[in-house]
Amino acid sequence: MDPQRILTPAETADVLAGTAFTHAGDRLDGAYATADFASAVRVLDAVAVVADELDHHPDVRVGWGAIAFELRSHDAGGVTARDVELATRIQAIADEQGARRRD
Repeated sequence: MDPQRILTPAETADVLAGTAFTHAGDRLDGAYATADFASAVRVLDAVAVVADELDHHPDVRVGWGAIAFELRSHDAGGVTARDVELATRIQAIADEQGARRRD
């Protein structure tokens, strides 16, 4: 599969089902509630390791008891398989650390 190919919401729906991520236009958005600020930062620390490993980095907002991610492949102009992989890896980290989907 071409790693630069832009994916549609229909193509990402099944793999994102059950995660905090939604496909919104040209990006994936995911937000989590955590116990406190330190917990949100611990999630971010773990995500940073994975992002460096994948050489694909999210935009992140961190606050007290909350962390949100925005994923897009800027070089391709939308959502690619790299974003979907990072989203599923972030979800696994959130699950391991007790972060919950934030609506």
